[in-house]
Amino acid sequence: MRSPTPLKVSWIVNARLWGYEGLQAIAIEDEKITCIVPMSSVSVAENSLDIEGDWLSLGGVDLQINGGLGLAFPDLTRGDLPFLEKIGRYLWEQGIDGFCPTIVTTSVEKIQQSLSIISQSSLWENSAETAQILGVHLEGPFLNYEKRGAHPAEYLLPLTIENMQQVLGEYTSAVKIITLAPELDEIGTVIPYLRSQGITVSLGHSLATSSQAKEAFDRGASMVTHAFNAMPGLHHRKPGLLGEAMLRSGVYCGFIADGQHVCPTMLQILLRAAKEVFLVSDALAPIGLPDGVYPWDTRTIEVKEGTAKLPDGTLSGTTLPLLVGVENLVNWELCETGRAIALATESPRKGISLPGLSLGRSASFLRWHWDEEVRKLSWQRLQSNLNSGDRILEV
Repeated sequence: MRSPTPLKVSWIVNARLWGYEGLQAIAIEDEKITCIVPMSSVSVAENSLDIEGDWLSLGGVDLQINGGLGLAFPDLTRGDLPFLEKIGRYLWEQGIDGFCPTIVTTSVEKIQQSLSIISQSSLWENSAETAQILGVHLEGPFLNYEKRGAHPAEYLLPLTIENMQQVLGEYTSAVKIITLAPELDEIGTVIPYLRSQGITVSLGHSLATSSQAKEAFDRGASMVTHAFNAMPGLHHRKPGLLGEAMLRSGVYCGFIADGQHVCPTMLQILLRAAKEVFLVSDALAPIGLPDGVYPWDTRTIEVKEGTAKLPDGTLSGTTLPLLVGVENLVNWELCETGRAIALATESPRKGISLPGLSLGRSASFLRWHWDEEVRKLSWQRLQSNLNSGDRILEV
């Protein structure tokens, strides 16, 4: 990451944009994108911002992040509201425009308390220099016991509409995503119920077969939580949940690219085979803090080089920011730069039906530069401070 560069112009020129052929020029008025045209169709003035063929994107969107700066979202209390805003500012500094604070399996009382606190946060508003809350991601407590991973078994619940309503309480509108194991829904009513409430259903921590996954997708599930992790692996006779998801149009598979959760070779298979995929950090509360031992519900986790494990060695998450995953994908040569950037910026937005980089969007950009000499990808924010009266290009 490099220092933010204030924008003093009304046009950005020679930009690479995902989904566009060749170099583009982007016009901005009143801090909004008003025009995107090929460079071949414009006449350039001297005082435009020339980014010299670098990639331009919106900021990242992290749909699965468990806390930050030492504070876990399932442990929120009323006094944590100012600290929650501090996390929002930290994430913005890490290139994140929006995020889904993730509440992992815990007691119904603690889930309700965290939902209450998050609902009161000012981060729901789209403000300058802070990441916006896009809705809560409930990862549990409706998970398969055998694939619970680091989730505490004592708080897992049977998957019924009644239990779901108890967990959501009066905060249904605050929840954007729920991760659940579909095989636990014996009568198949929960997923349609959640979709009727406007909640995205993600399958994970599951032993679902391919046929059970197909039924869940047919009922409205449209996402997979951290592909490969906490689910059966791909098998030539048992494709399972992930096999079904990879071939299913309209199903978005989230994945972690820290080099620990999934072997890069398997990520390459996912990227080649799946129709829709996106990056998540799955970062735990110590993100932004140095390696060490930290509290985690009633237990502890040890963080070493960005990887967090329970004392018994169970992988519990990472503390690497989302955009590190973009850099890893490029460094591992798993996909080209533009797609890697889109996996953290465009694809997560599509997964929850938000618009990507397009006309009318806020002109808050990341500029991505590939340094061929050191073979490293870096990014910087371009802060929106534009003179909407200037007309420095002629189309």
